[in-house]
Amino acid sequence: MENKSMVPVELLCTHYDIEFSFIHSLQEYGLVEVTTIQEVQYIREEQIDDIERIMRLYNDLDINIEGIDVVFHLLRRVNELQNELRAVKNRLSLYED
Repeated sequence: MENKSMVPVELLCTHYDIEFSFIHSLQEYGLVEVTTIQEVQYIREEQIDDIERIMRLYNDLDINIEGIDVVFHLLRRVNELQNELRAVKNRLSLYED
């Protein structure tokens, strides 16, 4: 994995003014994946949007990490169901007309 697509956790914490313990808590719940390369911890760039969403839920709506875990699990499930529904509709359209 290239470091170009990775962001150091320290830089992320500084930029968003958050504690490393917050990122560690997110990692414990499986909400983000932290990778260690040569004793420096990184997060993939693709996860930054999720971290921003999590921060909004945590700060603006005062939802705890456990609640955020539930919200993200439900959102993933909704996306899976939407994809499944789309696939079924596409198959059904083959038999119409």
